[in-house]
Amino acid sequence: MSTRWSCRAFSSRPVPRTEIAKILEAARKTPSWCNTQPWHVDITEGRATDDLRAALRAAIADGPGQNPDIEFPTSYEGVYRDRRRESGFQLYESLGIEKSDRAGSARQMLRNFDFFDAPHVAIVTTEPALGAYGAVDCGLFVQSFVLAAHSLGIATIPQAALATQAPVIREHLGLDQKRHVLIGVSFGYPDITSPVNGYRTSRRSTEEVATFHA
Repeated sequence: MSTRWSCRAFSSRPVPRTEIAKILEAARKTPSWCNTQPWHVDITEGRATDDLRAALRAAIADGPGQNPDIEFPTSYEGVYRDRRRESGFQLYESLGIEKSDRAGSARQMLRNFDFFDAPHVAIVTTEPALGAYGAVDCGLFVQSFVLAAHSLGIATIPQAALATQAPVIREHLGLDQKRHVLIGVSFGYPDITSPVNGYRTSRRSTEEVATFHA
């Protein structure tokens, strides 16, 4: 957990199916409320990744409109805004994008829909009837997935941006119409030469995270 990071530049080298199976074997042991295990993951490889990338690019050609299955945050205020901005500034600085360069930051945002050139993407869906707690359980699954991948030297980046195109993803992959697209996780081997993979975000101290009551 101390060394995992979100990768934004991948090599084209595919992850062997045997290694993906190891990730899933670990992640399937994730705990959930009443052992409901609400997650399902659809994983692309090879041409399927390229085809989904193309479908998403076509869908956002006139602008990346948002149509998520699960409502996004309505706003980021106070410390949440500050942390979000800090992370964004680190990203743009690593790429040499000036704060005033709106076009440059917009182009970088669109890289989400290229999966940052990752050879694989995992689409995580949940059962709507399980509500927020089903989504929480799936969040635990995503954490298990990315940590298991990291343990094998495989880089990941969870992407809420992909959920903005939930109808496109559902139709293209032939997903169950009753399930909600929660998040995508692009993964593969990192391009360690890319400067965008060189920065690390900050975390709150343990004193800020926890309050003890005695």
